[in-house]
Amino acid sequence: GGHFLNKDGYDVDALIAAIKAFKARFGVEVVLEPGAGLVVNTGELYATVLALHWNEVDLAILDASASTHMPDVLEVPYRPDVIGAGQPGQKAHTYRFGGKTCMTGDVIGDYSFDAPLKPGDTIIFTDQMHYSFVKTNTFNGTPLANLAVRWEDGIIESLSDFGYEEFRRRLGR
Repeated sequence: GGHFLNKDGYDVDALIAAIKAFKARFGVEVVLEPGAGLVVNTGELYATVLALHWNEVDLAILDASASTHMPDVLEVPYRPDVIGAGQPGQKAHTYRFGGKTCMTGDVIGDYSFDAPLKPGDTIIFTDQMHYSFVKTNTFNGTPLANLAVRWEDGIIESLSDFGYEEFRRRLGR
């Protein structure tokens, strides 16, 4: 785990003193890993509803994947927040979000909405900057999420455009 250096009330002076004492005692250089604490509550992952299905519960299949784009959902596990969604059963329409891969268990979580979802709807997962790019994979050719920056003036600049060629390149020739 890491330290939430930017959290209100974090004692940065105590950390600096501890690092200085450690360096002096052992004669080493100390490097702090820029952990998730620096980007907590940042980054959105945009997904699109591809299809709806019923199998004991209402399912919404997304173009995003827990396995490919949000591995912490499976590894930790945790349920990322979605803009406009509630807890299961909190709102009128509850869906289980599944990824588009063929992986058993590629399930993101259960979410409820005021109105029914339909194919083409956009789902926005919040707090996705940490690990969303460093731990991703291209399971069965599923493209990585593209990275973009939304500048303060509202302009969105695309920084990457991953597709099948990236998957192929990662496999070798």
